[in-house]
Amino acid sequence: MFSKILIANRGEIALRVIRAARELGIKTVAVYSESDRNSLHTILADEKVCIGPAKASDSYLDIPNILSAADITKSDAIHPGYGFLAENPRFAEICESSGITFIGPQAALIRLMGNKSLARQEMKRARLPVIPGSDEVVESLPYAKKIAKKMGYPIILKAAAGGGGKGMRIVRTPGQFEDLFALAQNEARAAFSDASLYIEKYLASARHIEIQIIADTHGNVVALGERECSIQRKHQKIIEETPSPYVDERLRKKIVKAAEEAARSIGYQSLGTFEFLVDEKKKFYFMEANTRIQVEHPITEMVYNVDLVKEQIRIAAGEKLSIADGLEMRGYSLECRINAEDPVTFSPSPGTIDFLVFPGGQGIRVDSAAYQGWKIPSDYDSLIAKIAVLSPSRAEAIRKMQMALEMTTIVGIKTNLPLHLTILSDSDFIAGRYNTQFMERYPKKNGNQK
Repeated sequence: MFSKILIANRGEIALRVIRAARELGIKTVAVYSESDRNSLHTILADEKVCIGPAKASDSYLDIPNILSAADITKSDAIHPGYGFLAENPRFAEICESSGITFIGPQAALIRLMGNKSLARQEMKRARLPVIPGSDEVVESLPYAKKIAKKMGYPIILKAAAGGGGKGMRIVRTPGQFEDLFALAQNEARAAFSDASLYIEKYLASARHIEIQIIADTHGNVVALGERECSIQRKHQKIIEETPSPYVDERLRKKIVKAAEEAARSIGYQSLGTFEFLVDEKKKFYFMEANTRIQVEHPITEMVYNVDLVKEQIRIAAGEKLSIADGLEMRGYSLECRINAEDPVTFSPSPGTIDFLVFPGGQGIRVDSAAYQGWKIPSDYDSLIAKIAVLSPSRAEAIRKMQMALEMTTIVGIKTNLPLHLTILSDSDFIAGRYNTQFMERYPKKNGNQK
């Protein structure tokens, strides 16, 4: 087992890794930018190292600075969390060549699954159904138009090297194509230094369902049950739940088995998530794979009573899986992402938290790095906290989440708490009648109510 882990991240995921490491008896090192000097992960880690100014490219994305911090603190492993360098194959390669264990999959797997076009081809070979689309990246506008016309509108443009909703545009008519193609390319280039795009058929009424994969270096692979992630805005998830109100037992067995077999076929190791779209006929299609811990992992931990981060660390240290195949879900779990943003305009709302109260009680979990008096920087993601609940039934889980959000008080900045409460009281959400278009129509519906 490792003696010291450097956490190449910030915020709540850095704290999550610190907690898991401490339970395993491992010391931790926090790296931080100048604007994060007083952040909670720097206070609670055993050691801390400043790696640069606020701008992420000069700190949390600066590989030489992070490796220097690992060297001077004699860290023997690096946990990348999610975002930043978590899915950067070059970072994983440099860690490996420097004799530092990268807590995640091998660089070759990150590179393969990180390129969405290559991942589609690989999943086809693994006999996983994929969304109809281009088999290779499309770089020229005339060729892209030709592919889109042949495929039929609506289509969706996606960054080949992307994730997190960056470089994605839905094109509903041929007249929109040229402008949106340029926008998607520019956003992909800015976010990933790679403007390559690929094209998929847009499934308008689909559900976004993902399967948690965990695999060790001894050939053991376990696929846990689904997470429902269809409540999202601009491809950014807002509320997640498990089990999905849409997935029945027959579909669950099929999609879990397919994800597990696909992971085996590519020799997957560590944590990962296989993401699917499920249409109105309950046919599922592979969309992408994320080679890291997911933001929404707490709801899987709650219904299965497992610690995914501790398992991820053990796997990186060469240990066998302690999670058994065939685990059953117990209860229903919801997670709400609380962001520092205006609930109407969705514009960021950085600033100082003047007063803060989080909920507590049985079946309530809060993952957060926020505290009273903390100044939320404008340089990073607006996530303040993840509030998750566990109850015996979905109806009870919704009521418990409503209660938890009503007990949450954050003064000094705007948050999306009101938006969450409105969604949770929506009759379609309560009935489980929603898909990835829910947030597109929802503001109009809300406006009509007013």
